[in-house]
Amino acid sequence: MRVAEFYRRAVRFFSEELWRVDITEKKRFYTFLVKTFRLLYLAFKELTYGQLNYRAMGLVYTTILSIVPLLAVTFSVLKAFGVYNIMTPILLNIFAPLGEKGEEITVRIIEFVDHIKVGVLGALGLGLLIYTVVSLIQKIEDAFNYIWNVKRPRSLARRFSDYMSVILIGPVLIFSAMGVTASVMSTSLMRRLGQIEPFGTIILYSGKVVPYLLVCGAFTFAYIFIPNVKVKLKSAFVGGLVAGVMWETTGWLFASFVAGSSKYTAIYSSFAILILFFIWIYLSWLILLIGAVITYYHQYPQLLGVKKELLMISNRLKERLGFVVMYLIAYNFHHNLHCWSIDGLVSRLGLPQPPVQDVITLLEKGGLLVETGDDPPCYLPARDIETIRLSDILRVVRMAGEDTMHVEKRYLNIPEVMSILDELDHSSEQVLGNRTLKDLVVKPSTAVSFR
Repeated sequence: MRVAEFYRRAVRFFSEELWRVDITEKKRFYTFLVKTFRLLYLAFKELTYGQLNYRAMGLVYTTILSIVPLLAVTFSVLKAFGVYNIMTPILLNIFAPLGEKGEEITVRIIEFVDHIKVGVLGALGLGLLIYTVVSLIQKIEDAFNYIWNVKRPRSLARRFSDYMSVILIGPVLIFSAMGVTASVMSTSLMRRLGQIEPFGTIILYSGKVVPYLLVCGAFTFAYIFIPNVKVKLKSAFVGGLVAGVMWETTGWLFASFVAGSSKYTAIYSSFAILILFFIWIYLSWLILLIGAVITYYHQYPQLLGVKKELLMISNRLKERLGFVVMYLIAYNFHHNLHCWSIDGLVSRLGLPQPPVQDVITLLEKGGLLVETGDDPPCYLPARDIETIRLSDILRVVRMAGEDTMHVEKRYLNIPEVMSILDELDHSSEQVLGNRTLKDLVVKPSTAVSFR
């Protein structure tokens, strides 16, 4: 009974009481503590009820298909720079939690890579090889875009250029950094310093900390580059730091309690190595996605002020938000001020990012806004604000989601109801009349500067 009562109180605290705390006037440490608990609750909900689990599983399947082609391309690039010999120790480090089985898997993968002859594949085979590698990166981007509520993926041209940059340049930078670190630590100067205290202790602990820092740096790079949105370096570093520590810690626990157990060998026999390999790949992707969630909430702390279920604003507020967004963007455009980005609008309005992003997407689809090619992208009116009627804004937001099946006439055509709704539509048209967005922007009573 005590355990059940404790569980009910914990659920009530995290799902209800924690979100009723007003953190606007609390001390900094108390606010940090409340936000941390809220973040843990949201991360747990994403794992339990969200899509992180399914996306991590999907990435495991894609990894199995693309790991050999990916390493083959990486091996070719590293070989051109003369640093391909470092690939084996790096793979051994990645699969270290698997113990002796990790060494066997590394040897098998390197053998597969060595047997791939790019010259024998031909144009079609090489194209399929690159496609397999690109599909893995695209799958990762889709998972990150889901976390960041990004509705629009990269264009085909940007995918090709960005993905090829990761495939060709990324491995060289990562493996070279690891190789330089290993070389520096093994120089005669470092060995001499190691014999002198306190430098010896510092070098000893530095050798243990450096792998953590390199892993955290790799995660940070992924959080900055892969999502199709501008990610702040500080937020990416926080997510990368948490994910890196989680990855190293989980690897130690996995090696101690899972890979070292003889039960898996007794149950799965020769398949045990594959089972453990799949589990470790799954955990690695799950940690990467958890770090992305932490990065997202760190960049948008407004999301920690309200439960996720409350982010679905009503249709009336969505209409009002549509007018406000169009006004802000049109005002700055008309007065030659800076154009608004999504982060700028979120900061100006004090709202969480998802509802603002949803309304902007509706206005883009309705032909009222366009996205610039800046980094991060800004938003401008799609045409002259003198030709954008206020009734157009209302119509685009109000009619969003209506399909082409003529649902209104086919299924909802009740004369008594339709007459009332027609009167409402007609009255709104009369109130707005032919007033345009420019009339709203240049109105003297609203001529204030927004920054």
